[in-house]
Amino acid sequence: MTRAAATALAALAALAISACGSEARDLFLVTRSGDVPGARLTLRVTDDGRASCNGKALVDITSAQLITARETERALEKPAKAVTAAKKSTATGAKRTTTSAAKKKTTTSATKPPASTKPAS
Repeated sequence: MTRAAATALAALAALAISACGSEARDLFLVTRSGDVPGARLTLRVTDDGRASCNGKALVDITSAQLITARETERALEKPAKAVTAAKKSTATGAKRTTTSAAKKKTTTSATKPPASTKPAS
């Protein structure tokens, strides 16, 4: 075996070992708060085709939902970077919508997790 082939094989083995047991990255995290019943929500969507609501276990989503989630991630990328640059912190307000009904307020925000952080367990 040549030296180049041995190096390539070692690199491939290291890559395979490092991928074992690692969690998929988050595409985005949506948090919604408010005073009306059912307003509070945390939705996490991962790149391996799973989603979690309010910290519960991840469940599989359809291929169409995963495609939509990836498109949403791409759409959030620019606003998230702008917020990150403006605040010099994590992107906590990439998209914010506020509605009022009968003096009750509901706020929705969607963020793309910073690339440097690991997904929450």
